[in-house]
Amino acid sequence: MKTVEQIAREIVTREGGYVNDPDDPGGATNYGVTLTTLRGLGEDGNGDGKVDLEDLKALDRADAQRIFVTHYFRKPRLGELPEPLQPSVFDMQVNAGANAVKILQRLLTRMGFATNPDGVIGPQTIEAARLAQIAARDHLADAYGIERRNYYYNLADARPASRKYARSQSGGKGGWILRAEEFISARYHLTLTEHQARTAAWG
Repeated sequence: MKTVEQIAREIVTREGGYVNDPDDPGGATNYGVTLTTLRGLGEDGNGDGKVDLEDLKALDRADAQRIFVTHYFRKPRLGELPEPLQPSVFDMQVNAGANAVKILQRLLTRMGFATNPDGVIGPQTIEAARLAQIAARDHLADAYGIERRNYYYNLADARPASRKYARSQSGGKGGWILRAEEFISARYHLTLTEHQARTAAWG
């Protein structure tokens, strides 16, 4: 099992550096850290009394990794989930905030282990995930990864501006789908034909 620090390094590499895409509802990011997050944490890197884009642009990889480990893994108690789930839920927590846990909670409920889909990991979710891992030891992490992939497709269904993240210009898998499938066993990856069928309605 990779350490949380190793996973954080991989997330930072996957996220890349500073990006300010007008189609991204999260706004500007640097190594996956948003300005909203930086402000919420009071990370005034240059000490000028305000947290702004200059602080975000100055963020380095080590800062981003520290923020992710502390505020996206330890604080939301991801370390209390079954180990096979942790990398994918952690990556999704960075990418989609509390939706990462809501996706898991809804999956657990459908599996027969009821949880409240509130995006918060508490005793109920921890116990439901533990029981689900026992019941589906070789499949739970894949099932969660598939739910992530479905979440991205559904988001792009509802928001045309986000489709470029799910489908490349050539019609192949976009970054969101590739990212989800990094945490899914190869046998459950969609073929190009399946992906194109899923996105055909987008025109």
